[in-house]
Amino acid sequence: MVTASLTNYRQSPRKVRLVASLIKGKSVPEALNMLSVTVKRSSDPLAKLINSAVANAKDRGVSTENLYIKECTVNQGLTMKRFMPGARGTGFPILKKTSHVKLVLDARVAKKPAAKTKPAKAATK
Repeated sequence: MVTASLTNYRQSPRKVRLVASLIKGKSVPEALNMLSVTVKRSSDPLAKLINSAVANAKDRGVSTENLYIKECTVNQGLTMKRFMPGARGTGFPILKKTSHVKLVLDARVAKKPAAKTKPAKAATK
């Protein structure tokens, strides 16, 4: 199991979760292919994050052939608070949200075909 994280990414978690939900459970090449054609802004940073996780796997000596995205969680990070001037000297708050993305890759184990067994004949008396 290999992890990579992206902290304080300057986009709201709600928007990043839309793209993260597309790639959960997919193999690494399939996920990168999907992100290359996705028009959302968070697709490029998520592709970089996947490539970073694959590089982490290579550093640890894990085979990168059967890797898939086991988990991709997006949580809210820091919120920058700004104010826009309003009427009569008031200030309207502007909340600039950030996201923390955690990616977990795991190796998919190839299933062996089950050996076919003949049903046991009932003993007759």
